[in-house]
Formats: sequence, structure tokens, C-alpha cells
Amino acid sequence: MHLITKDLPELLQVHFNFVFLLISRYLEEASERRVLAHIPGDIIIGALFSVHHQPPADKVHERKCGAVREQYGIQRVEAMMHTLDRINADPHILPNITLGCEIRDSCWHSAVALEQSIEFIRDTLVSAEEEEGMSKCTTEGGGTPMKGKKPIVGLIGPGSSSVAIQVQNLLQLFNIPQIAYSATSMDLSDKSLYKYFMRVVPSDAQQARAMVDIVKRYNWTYVSAIHTEGNYGESGMEAFKDMAAKEGICIAHSDKIYSNAGEQSFDRLLDKLRSHLPKARVVACFCEGMTVRGILMAMRRRRLVGEFLLVGR
Repeated sequence: MHLITKDLPELLQVHFNFVFLLISRYLEEASERRVLAHIPGDIIIGALFSVHHQPPADKVHERKCGAVREQYGIQRVEAMMHTLDRINADPHILPNITLGCEIRDSCWHSAVALEQSIEFIRDTLVSAEEEEGMSKCTTEGGGTPMKGKKPIVGLIGPGSSSVAIQVQNLLQLFNIPQIAYSATSMDLSDKSLYKYFMRVVPSDAQQARAMVDIVKRYNWTYVSAIHTEGNYGESGMEAFKDMAAKEGICIAHSDKIYSNAGEQSFDRLLDKLRSHLPKARVVACFCEGMTVRGILMAMRRRRLVGEFLLVGR
């Protein structure tokens, strides 16, 4: 197996190939078979969407995804297919070129997303080997061997900042560009570290600024702060705290929680927030959607609806 990266020393490249092969075989044997959507074309675009929820906290090691995410997952798959249909039907956009895609499920979980990213890369490596084999066959025997699946030219997604960072660390080794549709971590703005990454949404810096402006507008000077465990929540909350301090906003209590945490974890989180009532009724939440959902469900269970005012995105 030969990588397409040419700037690695020969010994290091052989070692890297061997490790990559072991990882690929391990994932193939240890993981369940995952469904993918493939549309053939002259150019193939890869995509990672969270078609299913992430694994529950007590089953993360099994990498078994949760229930189907109809709005966040299925709709994004349909949107991509619809977009490709529109582009391919218009002869003025890409004349004589048909766009195809390969869509895989990231389950909003880094282990699953990396597993699927390796599948994308494996197609790239196999294609490179086939091209080399075709060249030899054409030179020596004049035959025309069968072509395998085409490699992706770039990747769209995944949605989570924490997952996107790990996927980018893998993709950039093979010079595969990545465009994220909802990853907002400020860390991803560092082109010296993530040179093949681009996003189409504002970074956390702008979102934190908006949250501070809202809190300041209503003269809330004493608030609690919650963020989702992971790069997105941590970097966003750090930015919020820095800006809040400059505006004279005090943080009564700061805490974090995983999106897939159990009900007891969310109940304990509410107990901590309640200890700062009634002064810190406002809760600044730099949280993923599932984190907010867990907080709201805990409020309903504990009959605390209306006790807190959440400000976040």
C-alpha cells in the first residue's frame, strides 16, 4: 500500500502505511456494518451527517448509534441529494461533468466519524493503487482493467466541532479538503493547524459576543454558565467569560456536561444551579442542541419549569 503523500521519509511512510492497514482491518472486523448512500458521478463528494444520535454514555465503547435524527440527519441527506440533482440538471454550472456523492453517518460521535473517514481514505488509497496497476497493465499488456469506486475530492461535515477537528487531523494527512456546515470552534480558524478546513458559519467568537450583548442589554450582571463537554462548548464558553468579565458580568457558577449524559447527571446539574437562585436565574448556555434538550427535560422532571432563563445558541 502506497500513500499519496510524497513528503514523508520513506521509512516513516512504510511505518504509517502499516499502522493505517492495521487500523482499517480492526475497524472492519470490530464494527458493525454501516449503511451508506452512494450516487455515481465524474466527481465524488463525501459527506458526514448525523443520521443517528450519538451512542448513550454507558454504551460509548460499543459505537452503536442511537435513534434516527429525522430533522438534523435525514433532512441534510435529502438537502445534499437535492442540491446535486439541481446542479447536474443545469448545463451551465458544470457542463459535461456529473457530480456524485458518498454519504456516511457520523452519529455525532468522534469514534464513528473517524471510522467512516478511514473508509473514505481507504477508497482513495485503493484508487491510487488501481491507477498505478492500470498504468503498468497498459504499458506491459495493453489491457484495460476494471475501475473501482472513485475517491472523494473533498468532505462536507461533520456537524460537531469536536468531531470535525479529529476528522480534519486525519483528512489533512491526505490533502483532502473539508467544509463544515455547523462546526463553529475558534480553534478551527487556525490555518497553521487546519489548513484544509473551511466552514460556512460564524465562529464561536461572534456567537459569544452576541450572548454577552444580550445579557448586557437586559442588565443581567450575575449569571450562571453551562457548556457542553468538548471543544465547541469549552472554547465558546471561554470566549463568553472573557467578554463578560470586560463588561462587568459576574459568573455565579460554571459547569459542563456531556450531551449524551444520563438523567441523573442533568438532575445533579440543576441542583447546583438551584443553589444560586434567586440571584443567578439567568443561565448562559454554550451548548449543543442535545445538551439543551437534556436540561429542559430535567427541568420538567424536577418541576423547575420557569425557574431559569436560558440564553444561548
